[in-house]
Amino acid sequence: MKAAIVAVTKKGKSTAFKIKKNLPGSKVYVPALKGGLRDLVKKLFCKFEGIIFCMAAGIVVRVIASCVKNKYTDPAVVVVDEAERYAISLLSGHEGGANTLAIQAANILGAEPIVTTASESMRNIVIGIGCRRNINKEEIIKAVRLALNKTGSSMKKVRYIATIDLKRNERGLQDACRELGIPLRIISADLIKRFSGAYKRSSFVKEKVGVEGVSEPCALIAAKRPKLILPKTKVGRVTVAAVKEI
Repeated sequence: MKAAIVAVTKKGKSTAFKIKKNLPGSKVYVPALKGGLRDLVKKLFCKFEGIIFCMAAGIVVRVIASCVKNKYTDPAVVVVDEAERYAISLLSGHEGGANTLAIQAANILGAEPIVTTASESMRNIVIGIGCRRNINKEEIIKAVRLALNKTGSSMKKVRYIATIDLKRNERGLQDACRELGIPLRIISADLIKRFSGAYKRSSFVKEKVGVEGVSEPCALIAAKRPKLILPKTKVGRVTVAAVKEI
């Protein structure tokens, strides 16, 4: 997606460039807060498929109000707070791709993606995945389907596939998520280290990747009010776990 990233403060600019570094095809804009922002947004609405604003949501609502037409032509609009805690899908979630863009921004920053569209709100299963290097998509898909079969769940109920940041660039994992139509949620190793919840810990995994587990903690961290419904299960070169949001 061709995306503009807009900031108006020094902190926002820092966040914007973090996103740009990891979001191909994006460009950063830093207009003056008074006057310049509103005029810039009018131009960006026609030029870009997506716009990420690194500022308060209230500012964004005011400056885009006169530009909004309909969900089929408006660009995806995402808001990231300057503390980098949240990436909010604000406009054109489905048709414009803002839901996907929000998750991408969240993965880059280690933030929480906020998606409020109705169909996503009904998805309450998170699949955690650990895998060997150079895994292929068929192995991932097999593990996901096995997890769903074991738990009596369906693919349409899956909110995320979650994994550790070490695996963010695994092509097979990316391709599997794309084929299944499920967003990939990236959980940082630091967050796993700080996670105090109960999960199956392994000294072998810690020796290899620096944390005591991947599939279970990633699923538990990515979900809200999670209940573990499938403990870590080995499927060839993949480990898979599943949680349900209750």
